[in-house]
Amino acid sequence: MRKVVVSQFVTLDGVMEDPGGAENPDLGGWAFKFDRGEDGDKFKLDEVMAADALLLGRVTYEGFAAAWPDRTDEAGFADKFNSMPKYVVSTTLAEPSWNNSHVIAAADVAGLEGEILVNGSNTLIQALMEHDVVDEYRLMVFPIVLGRGKRLFADGRPQTTLKLTDSRPVGPDGVIVLTYVPARD
Repeated sequence: MRKVVVSQFVTLDGVMEDPGGAENPDLGGWAFKFDRGEDGDKFKLDEVMAADALLLGRVTYEGFAAAWPDRTDEAGFADKFNSMPKYVVSTTLAEPSWNNSHVIAAADVAGLEGEILVNGSNTLIQALMEHDVVDEYRLMVFPIVLGRGKRLFADGRPQTTLKLTDSRPVGPDGVIVLTYVPARD
């Protein structure tokens, strides 16, 4: 059984663009202004350890592929991230360089198995939402309003009802993890 999990860092106004600051120096880096604490770090570690694969768009994949292959850590996050299967939805990437990476078409997502974790990848997420294949949203919400940038739920999206399944504060700076599932009839 497939479970597509969109896991994002977002601002209070829903911006998901460049939380780490690698793409847009004028806008990015906002997630590093806050301490998500040990609970936030554990949430991210547990999430990666439970996932069977990553599903990424080309831009996010290229950023991750440049940053992660040489990393290691005592907790095992980097080892799991580097060894797990990575599926890249792209029409332009031909030869993925990161270990255990596979280029697929958007239609191939339906055939994936297990818990599939989606990080970043705004364009891909918009397509997944349009085709109603997202099974869960895990949002680490940071207490900042940017007022502009790419939003998780882009303008013009059809009305979508979500059901809150979990909420918890993490860290001392007001970061909250919210977990939602689509309220499908």
